[in-house]
Amino acid sequence: MKPDVSTWIAQRGYRFAGMALYPFLRPALLYRVRKGKEDRARLNERLGHAAVARPDGPLVWIHAASVGETLAVAPLIEMVRGYGISILLTTGTVTSARLAAERFGDRVIHQYVPVDTTPSVRNFLDHWRPDLAVNVETEVWPVTIAELNRRRVAHIIVNGRISDRSFDRWMMRRGLARSLFSRFACILTQTDLDAERFSDLGALNVGVSGNIKVDREAPPADPREVGLLQESIGSRPVWAAISTFEGEEQAAAEVHLSLKARFNRPLTIIVPRHPNRAEAIALQLQEQGLKVARRSCGDPLEPDTDILLGDTMGDMGLYLRLTRIAFVGRSLTARGGQNPLEPAMLGAAVLTGRNVDNFREAYRQLRQRGAVRTVDSVEALRQSVELLMRDAKARETMVSAGFEAVREMRGALARTMKGLERYLAPLILEARFCAKSKSVKQPSHHSSDVLKRVPEAQASKIAR
Repeated sequence: MKPDVSTWIAQRGYRFAGMALYPFLRPALLYRVRKGKEDRARLNERLGHAAVARPDGPLVWIHAASVGETLAVAPLIEMVRGYGISILLTTGTVTSARLAAERFGDRVIHQYVPVDTTPSVRNFLDHWRPDLAVNVETEVWPVTIAELNRRRVAHIIVNGRISDRSFDRWMMRRGLARSLFSRFACILTQTDLDAERFSDLGALNVGVSGNIKVDREAPPADPREVGLLQESIGSRPVWAAISTFEGEEQAAAEVHLSLKARFNRPLTIIVPRHPNRAEAIALQLQEQGLKVARRSCGDPLEPDTDILLGDTMGDMGLYLRLTRIAFVGRSLTARGGQNPLEPAMLGAAVLTGRNVDNFREAYRQLRQRGAVRTVDSVEALRQSVELLMRDAKARETMVSAGFEAVREMRGALARTMKGLERYLAPLILEARFCAKSKSVKQPSHHSSDVLKRVPEAQASKIAR
């Protein structure tokens, strides 16, 4: 189906703008380096230039925008690797690149995703020649979609979701949406509502697989570090505000100041969504007379410490193992919500604000079980934290309900792999063929040694 005139103009305009701006990409990226948002040593990857050779055999390109998507897709990556298929993982942030290195090592090739301009994307695809492209959740890049389509590479979305705001924006450009989403070979969504929305936007092959974030293991933590912190905390009442955005740290501080009048030496753990804000947050808290221990600075957790500021990456499992009460941010003073499944997995009663559109289905299922309490103000948050600190039975009922809800939600990974089956099947066969070819060729590497061990006359026959 040919796009309408306005859609054609929009797509052409986007491409030409990218071509015109391409010469200025490096200065723009260098500016981002100064803000800590790019890796100077790997800027060429953002322009599509690789410093790593493509491996032989089939290769699946998986794109996970940031940390959350990288963690979510990790089990799927391991399953696909188990078939002997090479994985190229791209991400867009410095923190997700660091996480990929820690999580996968050299088992997976990591590259920064190329900027969505024709030269960058073509450089990238010319080098890597992926046999299948998989996007985690929903990042829609028009040039990348068009180039994969032109090369007849199947392009799939897994764990797909569309927020209310994104859906409304796409519906205002329905022709453009249809021209883009119709090019995906398959879209596997988290919920029925997401599937309906993708279909409304023009996707042709849509299925519901569930949220693969539920199927991954709970975030890990070093038992020794957990033990040391628990020993420092002792019997102090503890609660946590995690994945917080601007304004929510102040809300946590107000709750803490109120709790100090009611409990003996309460401890509040604050884990900002963006650790680079930690210095400003610490200063803000200290100005209110609160004693702050920053994890990144190795500050000791002392008996009179008010706030443990969790400003390190990859330690969510550590912080959540220290508490049985967790407020999940981006829901009170910011919009969209953050993932409530990790605290539920690790035995915390979950509190949240009302703005959880991005995780609506996860919260719905937790709420059905009674595993989450919704608050609409700082005072409501204080009341909920105080109730759960005082009432162990109410707290443990929520914790048990969270475990049960997570158990019922599992199975998305198996359904996702089932949805990918028809696209992976030929690659699995190719991987097996390549493995057999290598094993057959292996003796030839030692043919000269074999010739040395046989009589000269026989060796000449073999050589002939």
